[in-house]
Amino acid sequence: MISLMSLPFIACLILVGIHAYLGIHVVERGVIFVDLALAQIAALGAVLAVLMGFPLCSPQAYFTSLSLTFIGAVVFSLTRFKESEIPQEAIIGITYVVAAAAAVLVLDRIPGEAQHIKEMLVGNILFVDWKHVVRIAVLYSAIGFLHFIYRDRFVLVSCDPDKAAEKGISVRLWDFLFYVTFGFVVTSSVELAGVLLVFSFLIIPAVCAMLFTKDFRKRLAIGWTAGAFTSLAGIYASGAWDLPTGAAMVCCFGLLVIGCGCVKYIISSQKPASVG
Repeated sequence: MISLMSLPFIACLILVGIHAYLGIHVVERGVIFVDLALAQIAALGAVLAVLMGFPLCSPQAYFTSLSLTFIGAVVFSLTRFKESEIPQEAIIGITYVVAAAAAVLVLDRIPGEAQHIKEMLVGNILFVDWKHVVRIAVLYSAIGFLHFIYRDRFVLVSCDPDKAAEKGISVRLWDFLFYVTFGFVVTSSVELAGVLLVFSFLIIPAVCAMLFTKDFRKRLAIGWTAGAFTSLAGIYASGAWDLPTGAAMVCCFGLLVIGCGCVKYIISSQKPASVG
């Protein structure tokens, strides 16, 4: 079982590495469901490619998904307004619902749509090969390097866009760059891990880390560590009890956030109450 699970675990480590980092940005921006929205847009692109006669995991499906994801990136970067009457989360929610409904309409025209829906939701990470692992490792390393070089601007635009604007930084431009790189990651990850697991990789380690510290680097360390061990637990549970790998991992991530919430409550309850 160890030999069977080792490659999926390596893939999970790569996914955790980039998603935990991006997840902190997403939570700071208050656009929690942007990942689900972009992931659903990517899934819509994939099923559109299937409708046109291409395999679900083909290069044609990937680039169709990527093209639609870029459109989503443009929309999200242009709808972040400080004093807008409509919160950006509403735009993201509408985008997700419409993309999901459109995917259902497309799937209705594809024979064997149930299998396509399952692959979109939970992916096929158990059957990943070295070629796919190397490809996402190279892509995510390039994106991570870009974010490392311009880390100050990306972090400032996510955490304090007003201060970024005061410094002469184009918030809209850096928003667009963030969502474009985010779109690359989501499109590649959904193809491998599915919508639900990608959302878990992105949000849950970041939320758990943010429960315990406000320091960005410490959040990264906690998110990476928690995500790695939870991925290992999910893969082990899948192999030990013959469970669907993606679904088992998502449930383990759910247990992680519950456990972190309990630990945070215990720590908070032991602090002495402030006087006055």
